[in-house]
Amino acid sequence: MEFEFSAGILVYRYAASKREFLFLCHSDGLLDLPKGHIEKGESALEAAVRETYEEAGLSIKPLPFFRESMTYWLMRGKSKIKKEVMMFLGEANGKSTVMVSHEHAGYRWLSTDKAVTELKFKNHIALIKCADAYIDKLERLQELNREYSGLHKKHGNWGLSRRFVPGEGRADAKVMLVGQAPGQKEDMMGRPFVGRSGKLLDSLIRKAGLRRQNLYITSVVQFFPPNNRVPNDSEIALCKPFLMRQIDIVNPEFVVLLGTVSAKTLAGITSVSHNHGTVIEREGRKLFITLHPAAAVRIRTNLPLIEADFVKLKGVVSGLG
Repeated sequence: MEFEFSAGILVYRYAASKREFLFLCHSDGLLDLPKGHIEKGESALEAAVRETYEEAGLSIKPLPFFRESMTYWLMRGKSKIKKEVMMFLGEANGKSTVMVSHEHAGYRWLSTDKAVTELKFKNHIALIKCADAYIDKLERLQELNREYSGLHKKHGNWGLSRRFVPGEGRADAKVMLVGQAPGQKEDMMGRPFVGRSGKLLDSLIRKAGLRRQNLYITSVVQFFPPNNRVPNDSEIALCKPFLMRQIDIVNPEFVVLLGTVSAKTLAGITSVSHNHGTVIEREGRKLFITLHPAAAVRIRTNLPLIEADFVKLKGVVSGLG
């Protein structure tokens, strides 16, 4: 058996406010996607960008976090080949012109509904539906972040940083992690969990058999509380509606509650020390309770506890990320 590895980009655009996806046409009428072989020394992402330019004449910057694999079999002569394709997702500039390679007879821009009726392969249909739903979620999160980032302008006695730290990760993640609030490093970089606690969290995520790129990571409060203080009840109350909207949009199967503020806000639990490593259900959603990584950074005796929790988490979320 032979194996081949390819990569490409599912390209979309907006025409008259209507979302359309790009398909390349073969001479036999079949529709395909811009994709091709991963060359030696290339990453899948690099190959996807190169192949999209070579096959469609488009320079596309893929969206972060979205990647979907397709696997299928083909015959080449008497050889049976297993083909694995990693597909990314990216938006074409409205002024971009498609220039197809000599391998194709032309191209078409199709809406999701139109594509689903014309595509011949089930994996292509599943990919288009997944990407279309993903873009919907991503755009809803972007709109939420625009609103959330201006929250400080509505409150004259604002006591938090005015720099907003958005959530990060797959817009359709199966597992979401919710911390307390950004620290000083996060405030400076505009990303969640990038300081000392973030480095520990990365190792814990791996211990749980997960990949950070497949998760969605956020906080109860997404503005830095000066001096790393705990956000107060009024600040949490202001920010909680935005957190609930994030959860509703991403719609994860599991939410990992990192620390007391997260556990209290989403589960009504005030004692993480007595409940860590457990799964509870609230409003039809599974919540996993554990310590905040900062607690293990500050107090090293907490490290074995949080590590044991993430080992338990591995069994709970196996296959979800």
